[in-house]
Amino acid sequence: MAKPKVVVARMTPGLESTEIWDAFDIWAWKEDRVMPEAMFREKAAGADGLLVTTFEPIDAALLDAAPALKVVSVYAVGVDAVDLPACTARGVPVGNTPGVVTQATADMALALMLSFSRRVLEGDAFVRAGKWESWSPYLMISNDVHGKTLGMVGMGRIGQAIAKRAAGFDMKILYHSRTPKPEAERELGVVRASLDDLLARSDIVVIILPLTDQTRHLIDAAALAKMKKNALLINVARGGVVDHKALYEALSSGAIRGAAADVTEPEPLPRDDPLLTLDNFLVAPHVATGTWECRGLMTDLAVKNLMAGMRGESLAAYANPDVVQKA
Repeated sequence: MAKPKVVVARMTPGLESTEIWDAFDIWAWKEDRVMPEAMFREKAAGADGLLVTTFEPIDAALLDAAPALKVVSVYAVGVDAVDLPACTARGVPVGNTPGVVTQATADMALALMLSFSRRVLEGDAFVRAGKWESWSPYLMISNDVHGKTLGMVGMGRIGQAIAKRAAGFDMKILYHSRTPKPEAERELGVVRASLDDLLARSDIVVIILPLTDQTRHLIDAAALAKMKKNALLINVARGGVVDHKALYEALSSGAIRGAAADVTEPEPLPRDDPLLTLDNFLVAPHVATGTWECRGLMTDLAVKNLMAGMRGESLAAYANPDVVQKA
């Protein structure tokens, strides 16, 4: 009897030693770059299951071309490239990897906060360029992080993990969320605020919420204008939450002190993007989850979702939980 066909759009740490290779007829893209979209669509058309990242589009046209599809397992928390309503309408469960990315992403937010605030990369480049001739009271002078007001735009798992770390820096923590987080308020001492109030009062603003139609360009020119002139903006969510054109204007004009991001719009950021000409913009190549521990846990969860979906069982983590009610 022929095994069900699964398309793996990207190899991930530890995937080669999992049970999927014995359980299914696997076609895997093994190059370390995004799979060409035309090839992905061609391969997916005959698939029973898909293991994808955030870069392979799962839309109505693909779903129509893949009538045997039983599950889409996304190796990520964000499912920006997946048409969830279309999947739900067709009874296709979509799995993702929340929870396991929390600690690594929170660490990255603090890394960006400290690196920018204390001019770590500038200092390294300064020494390597042979410019360090003597100590000076003004050499690489920067800004404290401890004791500052931190504004969290989003207060889910990752937001709360960041807040726990920030508490160690004696930071006052504000948060903006559609729904109150009374448990976090009790345990972490965070204070809920409107977005406008948070932007106006915070020394450091961290963006950590999903990209949706409602959050796209949430941080636009008007929002940036509400921030303190000496404020730092950090984005570890999705690049599209921030209007990059407005961000460039705010940074280049000195309207805010700086920005640090692990995510951009688009990704990768083009080499001629004007943001890359600015000294007060620090960027990483979307590597917040880039630890062996975290990426391995993501693989484990993505495989669990794939295996469960192929067997018609409940996924460990649903991106479209409504599909269960539909079934």
